[in-house]
Amino acid sequence: MPEQQAAGKLLALTFDDGPNTGTTVEILDILEQYGTAASFFLVGRNITAETVPVVRRAYDMGCEIGNHSETHSYLDTLPAAAVMAEVNAVSRKVREITGEPPHFFRPPYIAVSETMFRCAGLPFIAGFGTDDYLESVTAQERYDGVMRQAQDGAIVLLHDTAGNSQTVTALRRLIPDLLAEGFSFVTVSELFRKKGVEPAPYTLYSLVQPAEPRDAYAEDS
Repeated sequence: MPEQQAAGKLLALTFDDGPNTGTTVEILDILEQYGTAASFFLVGRNITAETVPVVRRAYDMGCEIGNHSETHSYLDTLPAAAVMAEVNAVSRKVREITGEPPHFFRPPYIAVSETMFRCAGLPFIAGFGTDDYLESVTAQERYDGVMRQAQDGAIVLLHDTAGNSQTVTALRRLIPDLLAEGFSFVTVSELFRKKGVEPAPYTLYSLVQPAEPRDAYAEDS
């Protein structure tokens, strides 16, 4: 398996809305080809007997398994008990598969509330996206969007939704081209650790640098 080059610029590729036995597997094949890893934020209802081996494969490859809620609903309007139920259900399933719980949470639709921050029990991740959940966004536009926003410490938000073939097409070009530009791919946990940043409460991260976070949520916002 080819090894990715050593580099000072770090980038975390992340994928939402899996797992499935189609797109997720295709993405894992590409990651394996280049000897790199990513972070997958799972929707609990998509974790089934058929997809458990996919999750286990991702974890065994060194990928990070994150939490994206049980039902992918808007949680910002829910009471505390419902928020905790949505998050805890996924964390329990991931622990059963991998032996460890998720370390980060990505809120569905990047919709947040004070209640969510208070009750989820995990640091919140956003990311620089390309609207790749929209079929109208071409593979070229997805590629261009990621390349334009790529910077040291960035978290890239993509989707491994079933049937999302245009993101797979874009990824086949993105990984070698980003490697050629001097980026190294890391998981979200690795990104925080290598940047020496402790995830802060009430913060929504898209960029991880040893300074003030770029995206922050305040109670009075």
